[in-house]
Amino acid sequence: MRMNPLYMDDSYLKKFNARVVSVSDGKFVVLDRTAFYPNSGGQMHDTGVIARGADEFLVVFVGKFSGKISHEVSCAGLKTGDEVECAIDWDRRYRMMRAHTAAHIISGVIHEKTGAQITGNQLGCDKSRIDFNVEGFDKGLMESYEGMVNEVVSRALPVTIKTLARDEAFKIPSISKLKMQLPVYIKELRIVDIEGFDMQACGGTHVRNTSEIGKVRLVKTENKGKNSKRLYFEVLDG
Repeated sequence: MRMNPLYMDDSYLKKFNARVVSVSDGKFVVLDRTAFYPNSGGQMHDTGVIARGADEFLVVFVGKFSGKISHEVSCAGLKTGDEVECAIDWDRRYRMMRAHTAAHIISGVIHEKTGAQITGNQLGCDKSRIDFNVEGFDKGLMESYEGMVNEVVSRALPVTIKTLARDEAFKIPSISKLKMQLPVYIKELRIVDIEGFDMQACGGTHVRNTSEIGKVRLVKTENKGKNSKRLYFEVLDG
């Protein structure tokens, strides 16, 4: 069965219908289609509800295992073949979307100004972080970077999703640095395009316009080893 992750095409989908394909240990549920985002790529999983009639099962964790997205529910009761109505926790998802798009902007600004290579990130509902490699990072410049990030946010730039063939995608300078990190079997890349500012290969959920982010606050940086830095940031309501 080919999984159909609905969030890949529409990050704003809050509710959907699905059919239960399998249930393991009473609480690990695979659906034939899902908009629940699994824990991956530094973005935390969605939570929400799977309902069968009047019976509701809270989704407490979502992960991807052996190519299938598994939903851990709070109690047993769902069975293979059940037709269900699903709803994600939109407040949690939307905060993740805002933080993820903000992370792309922060990464873009830091890379442009310092040449830093981003090595990882972890997005949270309240505070997020980005890890990067750079020599001689000047903490005193963080305030100016914050201003640059918020200036990009204020431009109200459209954020769009498209799919490009691998060879075509690697012609884009901002994406080509990922070439050695992606397995050769990946033939197409999902591209998040912040119009006129940044393009990155990404499987996460994002807002449609940078103005939705609100305000970004760069909280602090930490040394994590030689030339390795960690930056914490928050996304605040505008």
